[in-house]
Amino acid sequence: MINSDKTIIHFDIDAFFASVEQLDHPEYRGKPLIVGGDSDRSVVSTCSYEARRFGVRSAMSIVVAKKLCPQGIFVYGNMQRYSDLSKQIFEFIESNFEVVQRVSIDEAYIDVTGLGDPWKLATQIKKQVTALTGLTISVGISYNKFLAKLASDWNKPDGIFEIKSSDMPHLLFPLPILKIHGLGKKTCEKLNRIGIFTVEDLYEYPTDILYNIIGESWGKEVVERIHGIDFRTVHEQSDRKSYGKETTLEADTTDRDEIFYILEKYLIRIQKRLDDLQLMAKTLTIKIKYFDFEQFTKSFSLPYHTNDLNILREHLDVMYQSLELNKPVRLIGLTFSNLEMSDFKQFSLLENSAVYEYSKKTLVHSN
Repeated sequence: MINSDKTIIHFDIDAFFASVEQLDHPEYRGKPLIVGGDSDRSVVSTCSYEARRFGVRSAMSIVVAKKLCPQGIFVYGNMQRYSDLSKQIFEFIESNFEVVQRVSIDEAYIDVTGLGDPWKLATQIKKQVTALTGLTISVGISYNKFLAKLASDWNKPDGIFEIKSSDMPHLLFPLPILKIHGLGKKTCEKLNRIGIFTVEDLYEYPTDILYNIIGESWGKEVVERIHGIDFRTVHEQSDRKSYGKETTLEADTTDRDEIFYILEKYLIRIQKRLDDLQLMAKTLTIKIKYFDFEQFTKSFSLPYHTNDLNILREHLDVMYQSLELNKPVRLIGLTFSNLEMSDFKQFSLLENSAVYEYSKKTLVHSN
């Protein structure tokens, strides 16, 4: 049975390391660029789309890459720079979506079930990532993780593609089996030898014989995938350090009541998420970006962890009243951090009241 009640987005930063190098070095743009160094003992980390036209691929020996693309530009890359840009992108994604599963430094799944038109969401994500970093991403949309990842590879680079349940299985039939995530090169070569080249070939092949070739457990998964079945859920990383929400307003505003209303709405949403995950927060951070892109944050840490909505709302109110908003606001954000599991003891109501009064004095006098 196809589980089509979910809506999942998979995004992938296009040729990530190579794209960063081309972003930072205009002289590399439009040229075959290979990241991984020029030592014969190195391997290709990634390469630009210009280099891929020559057959260069990730994990390929630099020696082979040089033979395929002797005119290529070979660089060692800058992992710190890549990590910084990846962090920027994921902070934005995790501030706007609650259920995000990072897969690697340059890709993730997002569960957007019930959040509106997924095509519109994907378009907004793409625009925001490009505005934030100058990089492009490709986005796939579908009702499960397997098909969402497959869709993100469909219109690369800088593309969007959606696979619906009504497209299955015939949309996949012309694809080479190497496009099926999880079927490696050696397995595909083994299947090629018995006449399986496309998804349609695989779809029509007797499953008992297929299981003998690639193993029953993995064979069943592959058969399910090409029938559009994948029950895996998008799960968040267990070490996530913060939860937040931010948005760019449709129009700049100086209305303090409107800004607080948005922050309070975010607070309720984030608190509910933490409560569902049995987490408590200790630190609240308000983020403001003005119309001229000047940005500031204001944080306050309680002396204890809590997920009590009333307490958090009180502290948000005190924090907000201490802010001097002297220009039209373009972006508003709220983040809860310094997280802890909720099986720890919380302060008594009397202690909470005392801390609230202390917080109020501290924040007022800090301005």
